[in-house]
Amino acid sequence: MTKIISILNHKGGTGKTTSTINIGACLARADKKVLLIDIDPQTNLTEGLGVYDIERSIYDSLRENTPLPILKINDNLDLVPSSLDLVAIEMELISAHARELKIKMLLDPIKDQYDYILFDCPPSLGLLTINALVPSNSVLIPLQAEYFAYRGVDRMVGIINDMREYFNPDLDVEGVFLTKYKPNLILGRNIKDEIEKVFEDKLFNTYVRENVSLAEAQTLGVDIFTHAPDSNGAKDYQNLVNEILNIG
Repeated sequence: MTKIISILNHKGGTGKTTSTINIGACLARADKKVLLIDIDPQTNLTEGLGVYDIERSIYDSLRENTPLPILKINDNLDLVPSSLDLVAIEMELISAHARELKIKMLLDPIKDQYDYILFDCPPSLGLLTINALVPSNSVLIPLQAEYFAYRGVDRMVGIINDMREYFNPDLDVEGVFLTKYKPNLILGRNIKDEIEKVFEDKLFNTYVRENVSLAEAQTLGVDIFTHAPDSNGAKDYQNLVNEILNIG
């Protein structure tokens, strides 16, 4: 059965795209068939996988109700790319019938081809994010271990609860994990303690340490396992995926 996960945080800079790329790549290395879907108009996921100058993106599918454009990244990893045009889609769909279900309807014909489908959501809680959450089984929340990233947690939890009530009663928080974590800093440990009070056992044991290799890999258009397989970034994402797979 396909597992569909939205990687979500309404704040930018928390590691959503980095996490989507590297969780997806690690699942693919574990012989899982994975589809990554970029629904962020900033196109960071698309470009972070080395994809530029595309002919069609998810924008075209949403606008024209045509099949999703799927690009092969490697044997087990595929991508639905985004484009800058996607910034206009919320206005274009504002009066569309079943506008919250657009991505679900596009996904239904092909989802059974994959073990995992991961959405890289934009740093907002608008129509695109809702479209990702409607077909999702669960949400992964990357949280940067700093005060301002932590402040918006209540709002995210509220959105997820609203989604359960109105669109997707089975939606669950798969887990929360800390990114850009510096275990030697008191602030980081304090934030970790506060998040644990809110999410309890939903907080993953694994945290992703600040690691320059992660940024380098994205700049080169590859995942961390290709760029620096012995780095702390690769070790942390491997440990995180081990936890995800144990959850099932």
